[in-house]
Amino acid sequence: MKAMAAMNAMVSRKEKGFTLIELVMVIVILGILAAFALPRFADLGGEARISTLDGARGAVKSAAAISHSRWLADGSPAGSVGITLEGSTAVTMTDEGYPTENDAGIGVAAQILDDFDVTTGTISVLDSAGAARSACNFIYDGTTGTTSGRVVDGC
Repeated sequence: MKAMAAMNAMVSRKEKGFTLIELVMVIVILGILAAFALPRFADLGGEARISTLDGARGAVKSAAAISHSRWLADGSPAGSVGITLEGSTAVTMTDEGYPTENDAGIGVAAQILDDFDVTTGTISVLDSAGAARSACNFIYDGTTGTTSGRVVDGC
């Protein structure tokens, strides 16, 4: 009788909680579910477009400075003439010696035409359909080679 009472006591102790393996399996399953559910609820696309926009601003500033340097090295020719950068087609320049505010100028110099719309100085991120996002852009000034007016409301 004592042996039977001891067995019943051991069985009742085992049934009071979860084993470590069961707890680990539950945590693993919850982790897998969270990994699949998180991208559905977190929109990281906007942050990625803002970072892309900031990268393009840096590329435009660098391209304007390099183009201006090449223009100076070529003797600062007057008129809206072009220069040729290595690995690029001709870049249209302003009278001040910076790339023009369009595709043929800063668009070619910075090599951003695939991902950005470059029209009259406003450089906008393209959406997945290839249309410019009007509230995700910055301004390029072809007379000074600078950027300004970063807008990220629609990114």
